[in-house]
Amino acid sequence: MLEPLFFLPITGLPVPYLLNLLRRSRRLFLVLIKVMVPVMVLVQIGQWLGWIDVLGQAIAPAMALLDLPPEAGMIWVAGVCVGVYGAIAALIGLAPQLDLNVAQLSVLCAMVLFAHGLPVEQAIVRRAGASFWATAALRLGAAVLYGAAVAWACRWGGWLQQPVSLGWLQGSALAADTQAGGLAGWLRGTAISLVFTYGVIVALLVLLDVFERTGLTRAITALLMPLLRLSGLDARVAPVTTVGVLLGLSYGGALIIEEADKNQLPARTRFLALAWISLSHSLIEDTALLLTLGADIWVILVGRIALTLAVVAFLARLIKGDGTAQARLSPAAN
Repeated sequence: MLEPLFFLPITGLPVPYLLNLLRRSRRLFLVLIKVMVPVMVLVQIGQWLGWIDVLGQAIAPAMALLDLPPEAGMIWVAGVCVGVYGAIAALIGLAPQLDLNVAQLSVLCAMVLFAHGLPVEQAIVRRAGASFWATAALRLGAAVLYGAAVAWACRWGGWLQQPVSLGWLQGSALAADTQAGGLAGWLRGTAISLVFTYGVIVALLVLLDVFERTGLTRAITALLMPLLRLSGLDARVAPVTTVGVLLGLSYGGALIIEEADKNQLPARTRFLALAWISLSHSLIEDTALLLTLGADIWVILVGRIALTLAVVAFLARLIKGDGTAQARLSPAAN
């Protein structure tokens, strides 16, 4: 048995703490990869077989209703099926034939941010305790309705109508990152992503522990309470929801899985937290990435958060948490 006060010289941390950290991070990581890897393989096969392109071409005519060119349908479907980087890869490939203004680019980017990587991310949501289809429909519906509202408002008001040049994309680092082709490139990229995911999980667990020990968790929760009361979100899931909102659904979802298993959170609480994270997550990385393309911050960040707050507040008042609601919101509803 290791002594509680035995410290590792390099880190200055007690060995029992490090062992517990490794056990906890490994458990969360294994939960994630069991969900993520099979879905990532299926989606990549679909991409290689051209199914994603076919689906994108099928919905291309509907893009006209959102004041977007037909090519925007292929870009959004790539984002929905693969993720933000999949949408950027499609955008790079179609850049020479795209003629967009700031409003159109912002609408497309907002739609990608609302609904991207659904096969992987909603599988994580389901494992965390919410219905795959309910949260997926929520994301797709928010993307289309928000995109339509912003597109029509900008066209009616004459806002953000200046043209955007996308020619620089084909020679950029983004192109190199998203166009690594072939099986070897995909395997290398997937392995790097999984290693990075594990590293982030370890860092988040340490950070959350520091927050808890120093009282920062309580302070952040107190600051968020007016917003939480407005949205109807349970204060117990505020810290882990904040992680997902700022850094990503995979990380927030993994922590909600652990929190739900530990505290037996009711279906309503889990659903509202996961609905919030599903609609607005990775606000730092993904938002910064799409801002570099020329999207407007008010459209892809401020408006997205405002809509998320309104939707979650509406859901909190609509769902009362009775037995019927529990059945509707749980993964079994799939």
